[in-house]
Amino acid sequence: MNSVNSDNPIIVKTFQFSLDVIKYVKILKEDKHYIIADQLLRASTSIGANVMEAQQAESKKDFIHKMKISAKEAIETEYWMRLCLLSEGFPKPKQLLSDLNQIQRLLTSIISTTKKQLAN
Repeated sequence: MNSVNSDNPIIVKTFQFSLDVIKYVKILKEDKHYIIADQLLRASTSIGANVMEAQQAESKKDFIHKMKISAKEAIETEYWMRLCLLSEGFPKPKQLLSDLNQIQRLLTSIISTTKKQLAN
């Protein structure tokens, strides 16, 4: 169940992803992996925050810019998760990486579609 009231799939997915990462980060902190936990929390929750901000963009160019920031935060999030995946003694975020991949594909599609609309 998603805790955000929206019918926009990217908003719903990024919000739920943030909630899931918060749970994962709690485990990281319990295991005393504070630095990576903090970096991961910042990057991952920024994805959804920028998607939400993009909904109030002043223009299509502004919308694209904010969605690109979300995409960049997704890349950083992937970096931290892959470190966790490949580091000894860390819980493996396989489902989170799968969810992140879906979000990245959606962001790419949204950016591409909006660029095409802007060009027309």
